Amino acid sequence: MRLSIPQRRLLYALVAVLAIGVIAWGFVPDPVVVEATTVARGALLVTADEDGETRAHDRYVISAAVAGRVSRIELHEGDAVQSGQVVAQLWPVPLSTRERDEQLARIAAAEALVREAQQRIRHAAADYEQAGRERVRIDRLVKDGFIPPQAAEQARVLESTSANELEAARFRERSTEADAAAARAALPAVDGAHGAPANALAVISPIDGKVLRIPDKSERVVIAGAPLLEVGDPTQLEVVIDLPSTEAVKVTPGMAVLLEGWGGDHPVHARVRNVEPLAFTKVSALGVEEQRVNVIADFVDPPGPLGDAYRVEARVVLWSGNDVLKVPVSALFRRGETWNVFVIDGGRARLREVEVGHRGALEVEIIKGLSVGERIVRHPSNDVEDRRRVRSL
Repeated sequence: MRLSIPQRRLLYALVAVLAIGVIAWGFVPDPVVVEATTVARGALLVTADEDGETRAHDRYVISAAVAGRVSRIELHEGDAVQSGQVVAQLWPVPLSTRERDEQLARIAAAEALVREAQQRIRHAAADYEQAGRERVRIDRLVKDGFIPPQAAEQARVLESTSANELEAARFRERSTEADAAAARAALPAVDGAHGAPANALAVISPIDGKVLRIPDKSERVVIAGAPLLEVGDPTQLEVVIDLPSTEAVKVTPGMAVLLEGWGGDHPVHARVRNVEPLAFTKVSALGVEEQRVNVIADFVDPPGPLGDAYRVEARVVLWSGNDVLKVPVSALFRRGETWNVFVIDGGRARLREVEVGHRGALEVEIIKGLSVGERIVRHPSNDVEDRRRVRSL
């Protein structure tokens, strides 16, 4: 069957169009393979993350009261001690004549201050009793209408002031008695200066707890004030987190803290108690000086097997939300002064500007530009462009 001329022309045209289409299809780029994620609502935490260290809330350094020879410390780290228990013996070094006279003078001065404080208590007590009697008389006169009510108010103020002065005098007496006791602690050394053998001083524990650290267990000669051992209660722990000062200014007492990386399979909860007011300089691993601030947190959950000076990974919760529209931080990128994402629509990537809110370590809040259920490109590469065909994994 022979085709007519018009039919042959039509056939040639169809073949030409098909050939052009095949050639054009060969130049169309393949879809870019991308990782996609779905926009959803959920919980979002904004945290300041840093390594922390546990420490005993109250630790006591037991030191030598005077210079002398200390006995070998038989305790070990972790041993339990009780308040008043003898942890070491200290034989004071005999004093020279000048040191003996100085120490005796310090003892005499301390005892004189004690007597002075006792006299002040008697004087303050007499003033307080007199102020009380005067207040009673003035109250009676005010009730009878002989003097104005302002006089009664002045009498009550005077009585209250006298009570405060009496209390201050009693505190002063306690302080002077403690100073006198500290001065008398060197009396064995003074006795040794006369040629008599000095008695050993008993070094005692101030609290019930456990031995945390012993710098040197051996018998040796120490100077006054030399640390002998540290004691504390390891069940009363706190966490010290040194944050950069730029992060520490965002932290306030009462904020929640999540402790991770401590060896367990679940986070331990704590709460910020204090942000220290003084920063310090710390050199990072790269040799950069940073201003750091210690943030102190108390355990909310039981610390479990954690002990003193254990390492933890702390996350201080600066902000939290339970129903937040969020996307991964890796889906965002900057174009000029705005944040953008690629939305997958009809097999193509569509560039869209978004407005972000709170930003966490891995996720960010979306205030405007996206809706729940939309799919976006995660980790967009340089091959992804607006309207470019994409194929998600």
